Amino acid sequence: MAMTKGASAQPGPAGVRGRVAELDGIRAQAVAGPGRRATEAQHARGKLTARERIALLLDAGSFQEVEQLRRHRASGFGLEVKKPYTDGVVTGWGTVQGRTVFVYAHDFRIFGGALGEAHAEKIHKIMDMAIATGAPLVSLNDGAGARIQEGVSALAGYGGIFRRNTRASGVIPQISVMLGPCAGGAAYSPALTDFVFMVRGTSQMFITGPDVVRAVTGEEISQNGLGGADVHAETSGVAHFAYDDEETCLAEVRYLLSLLPQNNREAPPRLRGGDRVDRRSEVLLDLVPADGSRPYDMARVIEEVADDGEYLEVHERWAPNIICALARLDGQVVGMVANQPRVLAGVLDIGASEKAARFVQMCDAFSIPVVTFLDVPGFLPGVDQEHGGIIRHGAKLLYAYCNATVPRVSLVLRKAYGGAYIVMDSQSIGADLTYAWPTNEIAVMGAEGAANVIFRRQIAEAEDPGTMRQKMVKEYRAELMHPYYAAERGLVDDVIDPARTREVLIRSLAMLRRKHADLPSRKHGNPPQ
Repeated sequence: MAMTKGASAQPGPAGVRGRVAELDGIRAQAVAGPGRRATEAQHARGKLTARERIALLLDAGSFQEVEQLRRHRASGFGLEVKKPYTDGVVTGWGTVQGRTVFVYAHDFRIFGGALGEAHAEKIHKIMDMAIATGAPLVSLNDGAGARIQEGVSALAGYGGIFRRNTRASGVIPQISVMLGPCAGGAAYSPALTDFVFMVRGTSQMFITGPDVVRAVTGEEISQNGLGGADVHAETSGVAHFAYDDEETCLAEVRYLLSLLPQNNREAPPRLRGGDRVDRRSEVLLDLVPADGSRPYDMARVIEEVADDGEYLEVHERWAPNIICALARLDGQVVGMVANQPRVLAGVLDIGASEKAARFVQMCDAFSIPVVTFLDVPGFLPGVDQEHGGIIRHGAKLLYAYCNATVPRVSLVLRKAYGGAYIVMDSQSIGADLTYAWPTNEIAVMGAEGAANVIFRRQIAEAEDPGTMRQKMVKEYRAELMHPYYAAERGLVDDVIDPARTREVLIRSLAMLRRKHADLPSRKHGNPPQ
């Protein structure tokens, strides 16, 4: 076919090869980043580069980068002569144990990982892709906040991230991994996600840094003292997990992803091992003392019940008087909520209520059944608790359970007193099945307290008040606190042999697997804050 006059011929093989070689050079430049010296400086801080982190997170060879050649278009303050590829953030997708995961990673070597307009648009795009395709999103955070040279455009970029975090909430799992500084408004994106990981010594989160704190309040504090991993894992509750190094941290992110579904329309992956359904746990017969005043480690109970004794505890070091953990029963992922008698006797307080409420909400959002182990003497009394809002904070846990439509099974091991018994997924607030061990004591309050109230006059008028008190305590316990009282009234479905706990839970969850429950039609609820 004759060519039209003026048309140019397509480049031949040599021309194409030359263009490909040019592309390879540009791509190598983008992958290398700002150079060896910047990489050495990053390593000297005890931190890996963005690409090294992605390689640890994703399956080998699975990463597909998006907008690798993106550059900013800003000018002024020297930006027009400094336009590195990627604009300081690496975005794309890959797989973790064969399942798709989207990821973005700040490159601290470029503009200190600071967010500008192009940088933000790359993150927006990968977040939109994660939501649209229904796959988890992991952010590897190591940035200096907004790029000051770009002014309000950078702030608008953060707004777009926050809006997408909120839109994705309860739709896809969102995991924030803090691997460097995260200050100011940037800290709100991790706070909106489902899980936050931090690394000791190198990651910090705060709204206002030590310099501002010093200027405003006169307080002297270091960056780690103000917003380091241990502070957020133990005191503030902002971080769910804290580790000593990036390699361990990213390995645990991979493990968490293996326990979560891809999105809210799928079930978590089932992984059957060699642990038998009907395995008896004779250890449980001796592990939990019948005397309600003696402490024990509830984590040992979870270990005995879970497949192969494996579980992942969430918020392990914050509000340790309650345990929240992900585990498997016959290969099925379940969320376990349990009072911890070893800490504050397992009472519910403000921190424990908030911790468990958020965990139950997460499980419900992602179709993870909830198993609750009760050994709770009540809510923690005290002026600080009352003035701190224990009523509204405790109501958060109550709301979370009442609102949850996933399969819910509760087990009373020993004490279950007062309002705390109701809040901890009692049958009256919607637990599908409720079991108890023969050591259970379900009551409005302990026998001693109840006897002092009910028999106050008889005790006061007795010749020997102490003897009378003990008699009345014994009488109250025999009448209203024997282990079959609740079962006789249909408030407990069965009293079981502790050694059969694993089998009973697995068979119950198997029956409930296809449970369907509809909530009333509404835009959304108005949970207590």
